[in-house]
Parts: sequence; C-alpha cells; structure tokens
Amino acid sequence: MGKGRLETFSDGVIAIIITIMVLELKVSHEADLAALRSLIPIFLSYVLSFINIGFYWNNHHHLFQSTRQVNSAILWTNLHLLFWLSLVPFGTAWMGENNFATLPVALYGGILLAAAIAYFILTLILVAYHGKDSTLAIAMSRDFKGKLSVALYAVVIPLAFVGGV
Repeated sequence: MGKGRLETFSDGVIAIIITIMVLELKVSHEADLAALRSLIPIFLSYVLSFINIGFYWNNHHHLFQSTRQVNSAILWTNLHLLFWLSLVPFGTAWMGENNFATLPVALYGGILLAAAIAYFILTLILVAYHGKDSTLAIAMSRDFKGKLSVALYAVVIPLAFVGGV
C-alpha cells in the first residue's frame, strides 16, 4: 500500500502535539518582567520539547522519503512511535510546572527513551520490509546518531536522581 496516508496522519499528529504544547504556555496577568521569571521553566521545557518533536518530524520525513510502500506492520509500528510522541506534551508540562524536579525530569527522559526505541523499531521494520540492499537499509546502516540517542537516554535518566536535577 502507498505511504501517503501514513505520512499525512503522522504530520497531523505531530502538528497537534506541538499545538498542545504551545497551548500549555499560559500568559501572565502581570505586565512586568518579574512576572515572566516564573514562566522561564515552562518556556524552557517547551523549547526543549519543540526541538525534540522537530527532530522526530524531520527524521520521520527523511525516513519516509526513502520508503516506497508500507504494510500493516509499518502502520502499527508508526502508531507506536506516535503514541510515545503524544505523551511529550504531558511530560513537558509536568517538568516545566515543577521547575525541573527529579521525578518529572526522569519521566520526561523515559518518554523520550520510549520514543527513541519506537523510532529505532520503526527503522528496523522498514528495512526488513524493503530489504537489506535498499537505499533505506544503506542509509540506516550509517545511522550512528539514532543508536547513540537510545543509549544516551537510557544512561541519562538515572542521572536525574543524582544531584537533584
């Protein structure tokens, strides 16, 4: 089956994720800089998450540029990725509202780890479907950053509990 619906649906979900995150930015009722100071953690959480979601959107786009067709396994694996990405607004809000407290930071890292694993699984399913000699397989064999990100998330999450992030 064609990949167009998967790409369109994924783009829509990612756009909604970003929209939910920006709607969490509440406007201060005070008109001075001191009032904005309390919003700094919330804004920084938003920026961090916007960048992360942006990376996923960009990488997803490039991933599917090398994809000819999809099957049911790819559709479900893509939904698995979108599920974890859809939790980013919750993690973002909890982390920002609690000034980067330990547990919210660790949960946020856990959500990003799960999304990274889901993306990695998606690449494996796509390569298996398109074959080890496909353009996609060749490109993914050089994807050191993707594999490194999964390992780094797994290592960094426990650090949230050390030193009181």
